[in-house]
Amino acid sequence: MEWQLQHAKMKFSELVRRACTEGPQTVTVHGKPNVVVLSNKDYTALVSKKSGLTKFLLSGEPWPEDVVNSINDRVRDIPRDVEL
Repeated sequence: MEWQLQHAKMKFSELVRRACTEGPQTVTVHGKPNVVVLSNKDYTALVSKKSGLTKFLLSGEPWPEDVVNSINDRVRDIPRDVEL
């Protein structure tokens, strides 16, 4: 449900109750969605889905052996001298 900011301020208790019973409630400012009020349950579920980039990358299929070997076997050139 969408609430105008002025109405949301006047009926804050109802806004919170509906967020808990009906789901996320959108508050608009000048007719445009501005914020969403969530129940703690919805917020916790949303935040717990977050994971770091490392965890995401490691959660996928293992890399093929030829890719792993090519990374480990790459030539490590010595950097050249540069005149400054």
